[in-house]
Amino acid sequence: MANIKSQIKRVKTNEKRRQRNKAVKSSVRTAIRRFREAEAAGETEKAVELQRAAAKALDKAASKGVIHRNQAANRKSAIAKRADALTASKS
Repeated sequence: MANIKSQIKRVKTNEKRRQRNKAVKSSVRTAIRRFREAEAAGETEKAVELQRAAAKALDKAASKGVIHRNQAANRKSAIAKRADALTASKS
């Protein structure tokens, strides 16, 4: 355990940030998983709606610095491609 006052504070703030980052990452993973489940079930409209929600969650995570903006863009691109393929096969 840290003895220096500033280091004690850093330990506290780091733990708070770790918990927040963990929650944000979990919500992103959940949003992406829900999209994939809807895609697998063949529910086109629901999948497109969930794709938007997942993109929003990824943007929020990137803006908070939880994930890198390029990683967010890469993941958004991948799920958008899958959503487009789903709508193209539907029509």
